[in-house]
Amino acid sequence: MSFRLRLVCLLVSCVPLAAVAEVRLPHVLSDHAVLQRDEPVSVWGWSAPAEHVTVTFHEQTVMGQADAYGMWRVWLRPEKAGGPYTLTVAGDATAAPLKRVDILVGEVWVASGQSNMEFPLTGFTGAPLKDGEQEIAAANHPNLRMLVERKRTSDFPQADSEDEWQVCTPGTAKAFSAVAYFFGRKISDEEKVPVGLIDTTWGGTPMHAWISAEGEAWAGLGSIAFQAASAEKDTGRAAAVKAQFAAEDAAAKAAGKEMPTHPRVTFDRPAWIPNALYNGMIAPFVNYTIRGALWYQGEADADATGRGPYYSRALPAMIQDWRKQWGEGEFPFLLVQISSFNGGSFPLVRDAERRTLELANTGMAVTLDVGLAKNVHPPDKQTVGARLAQTALGMVYGQKVETASPLFVQATTEGAGIRAWFSHAEGLKAADAAIGDFEVAGADLKFVAATAKIEKIGASETVIASAPGVAAPMYIRYGWAPVVTSYLYNASGLPMGTFTSESDAQMLVP
Repeated sequence: MSFRLRLVCLLVSCVPLAAVAEVRLPHVLSDHAVLQRDEPVSVWGWSAPAEHVTVTFHEQTVMGQADAYGMWRVWLRPEKAGGPYTLTVAGDATAAPLKRVDILVGEVWVASGQSNMEFPLTGFTGAPLKDGEQEIAAANHPNLRMLVERKRTSDFPQADSEDEWQVCTPGTAKAFSAVAYFFGRKISDEEKVPVGLIDTTWGGTPMHAWISAEGEAWAGLGSIAFQAASAEKDTGRAAAVKAQFAAEDAAAKAAGKEMPTHPRVTFDRPAWIPNALYNGMIAPFVNYTIRGALWYQGEADADATGRGPYYSRALPAMIQDWRKQWGEGEFPFLLVQISSFNGGSFPLVRDAERRTLELANTGMAVTLDVGLAKNVHPPDKQTVGARLAQTALGMVYGQKVETASPLFVQATTEGAGIRAWFSHAEGLKAADAAIGDFEVAGADLKFVAATAKIEKIGASETVIASAPGVAAPMYIRYGWAPVVTSYLYNASGLPMGTFTSESDAQMLVP
């Protein structure tokens, strides 16, 4: 949707026409904001139709004019990191100019996804943050600024939100995304610049709610198969899944076994409506200049609703959609490969996340080793934030650090064995003496547990695997159980993530 149409939607649906006679800025351009360094910066707002607007910031003055709808937009030239500065907007038909104070210039990242990205420093009930009290007490960072977008859905893209920037203090940080906080703190410390973080998250939500209607159309996700998998308020399917869980509980109780843990059945929520969260919680920010995006989501698509096979199409579609909507080119998009958890199609989604790295300027933090079998909200968000930050420091900021976990490249057959080759695997080693969680399969694609060992071939680190029941293995995979217990690390301490050597054609839903 165009800039103009987004703003028209807002004016028609949300703002009385009389309210735009005075110059107005979106809430994201509030006091304490961080503007993106070294990039042209978008400043926009509303006023009387055809009104001339003058914007001043630091040593710059730029002028623009509102169109017939009272909408205007100007661009500031790139600025170096610094501040605090004042942003002033004056209109020739407006009584008094607007002023926004304590504005910094630095790095701006949007953090989005579901509950593991939403997970605040205070943690959730039954899922506290590791060292949470100490982390909150130490959260005094004047150069770290945070905006928490409140949860809302919409039938069409919104041009403004109701939430503003805050300076990072123990009082403001405690309700903020822990993963985003640890990421931003590290980037600010390493780059010696202010960092602004936009936390726009909603727990228990699926991928399709975060894609725009345009993005869905661009990617061809409006097919009958996708809509069937994406359908909101599917009460029949919800009832069937709940009945299945009840039967599993009854069987466990009758057998005297521990009660199984089930994912939440959430696909009958309004937040599951296609495009609803993009419209309400992403669209308000697409005119705000950013460095990149952080994404931690997938558990809802890996649950018992059968959505996992569609994730390999939906995630790349969302990334490309956001990049088109922001209009800043292929900005960095860093995602988290979801952790171990005992339920649903977690391996399928984890592999889909890995395959998404084929898109330019994407990176991934692997978290298999910090997951918990019986809690979908692992407490160690420090490690997750640190791994995202390490990827950004190398990939985005040019520091000489390892940017990725060991990443599967290809498989080659060797008689009764099959060898997996990796990039980013220098110094590959197993956490324990025995290497588990590898499987191999023949042409029938029936995978069985394999014996695996690490071998260095020339400059390449490899894993060769075999199984007595597979005379001619053709495929190899790792971490294909919901819960993974055997970990391999590169020399930088980054763990290998779930992968399978099956082709895209074998894995992707048509």
